[in-house]
Amino acid sequence: LLLYLGVVKDFEPLLLVPIGFGTILVNVPFAGMGSVHGLLGIIFKYGIENELLPLIVFIGIGALSDFGPLLASPRVAILGAAAQFGVFGTLLGVVALNALPGFSFTIKEACSIAIIGGADGPTSIYVAAKFAPHLMGSIAVAAYSYMALVPLIQPPIMRLLTTPAERRIVMRQVRPVSKLEKAVFPLLVLVLCALFLPSALPLMGCFAFGNFIKESGVIERISKTLQNELMNIATIFLGLGVGMQMAADKFMQINTLGILLLGLLAFSLGTAGGVLFAKLMNVFCKKNPVNPLIGSAGVSAFPMAARVSNKLGLEADPHNF
Repeated sequence: LLLYLGVVKDFEPLLLVPIGFGTILVNVPFAGMGSVHGLLGIIFKYGIENELLPLIVFIGIGALSDFGPLLASPRVAILGAAAQFGVFGTLLGVVALNALPGFSFTIKEACSIAIIGGADGPTSIYVAAKFAPHLMGSIAVAAYSYMALVPLIQPPIMRLLTTPAERRIVMRQVRPVSKLEKAVFPLLVLVLCALFLPSALPLMGCFAFGNFIKESGVIERISKTLQNELMNIATIFLGLGVGMQMAADKFMQINTLGILLLGLLAFSLGTAGGVLFAKLMNVFCKKNPVNPLIGSAGVSAFPMAARVSNKLGLEADPHNF
């Protein structure tokens, strides 16, 4: 199913093809691909369990990101915060599940599952490794599967919550952003993170490092390597490692299936939260309205959610990028 969605339906094949192959390989009897000395077992132990691959991916994401539009209009950062409604809504949902027979999640397990709503695979793996390592495989599978299925999950919610007129709103960049601003921004993020949230520094430090390399403009070769070769290699191994966690004996359990359902809820709530908050912003910013479609990109499914927002905007108006 994952290979079909990735190849035939073109739903994020970069993620779904490695995950799908990893799933097949780990479930072949007697091959030992998921054992301690098997290829997938080695990838998982030395790339995912110790959080190396998620951190490398964050360096690549930093090198791919252009913060010009955000710096020109900082108010849109609020949409990223609004989309985290999926995290908190799911946290309450996980706690509520404990009332049903067969479910008994601790608060740390609930937090780890809820992070799926942030739609960020590396962060989901990072938090699960700290709070609920025994659930990391299921959480990683749910997070990456739903990230890859963004083109399937988000559009119906976005269409339901917006009118055709809202989807046609043309946004203008408020002001030009200088090269200096773009270069200073990752350094500022790094300093603030070091002062106020040092526990997040591994992820945000890697992110700032990749973005600074891109925006400094003096090491183009390294910037291109981070955006392409390094990111692609990390994605291949990350996908295989996530697929390795879909061994039938681990995966076909009620807790895992519950996590998958809760992950879908988290994604849906996050998408809806971002779109609805953009509509609320427009009540107060009528002179320069925000297209509510970009609210769904407040979830961190980078860059899939942004592509979906753009695609739906182009459907409404072929000239509105």
